[in-house]
Amino acid sequence: MRKIVVFNSVSIDGYYAGPNGAIDWFIHDPEVDKASHEMMNPDTILFGRLTYQMFEGYWPGVAKNPNAPEGARLMAEELNQMTKMVFSTTLEEVSWENSKLCSGNLVEEVRKLKDSKGADITIFGSGTIVQQLTNEGLIDEYLLLLTPVVVGGGKPLFKDVTSHKLQLLDTRSFASGIVLLHYGVNARD
Repeated sequence: MRKIVVFNSVSIDGYYAGPNGAIDWFIHDPEVDKASHEMMNPDTILFGRLTYQMFEGYWPGVAKNPNAPEGARLMAEELNQMTKMVFSTTLEEVSWENSKLCSGNLVEEVRKLKDSKGADITIFGSGTIVQQLTNEGLIDEYLLLLTPVVVGGGKPLFKDVTSHKLQLLDTRSFASGIVLLHYGVNARD
């Protein structure tokens, strides 16, 4: 069975996006990228519409930009090659290479995907997907980048999520002030 790993930046007050979906408070730290990359091995990404559109509008261009930092180009190429499952009831098509539009039942589709062969599955952003899959017990691990900022409002990562016990697997702190928290799922309360 494949493992589903959530990978999200979270403000100290628990938001994965600020007011109006703002993510300008994210801190880019190549050391954090390297450490988090070592903790998971995904070949598939689950996206909601908004996060997919944000990624699709940015990363393919980085892969083709010779002036982009080497680490960013490598990340962009890796993202291009990964399977991208986009869950949306409003999109009519997806154009980023290796993307598949899914308009069916999220939980059923993810259960099938989890039972298939392959490497880890990850979720970036996509808070409503994280919330639904957490409530269904389908998330195996959380990699949370606790970012040293108070956003003061926005989209909470665990809105309307039922109680879950987590086991701390690892923690690392970085000069940027980010603390990487790696949790595995124990059992529901």
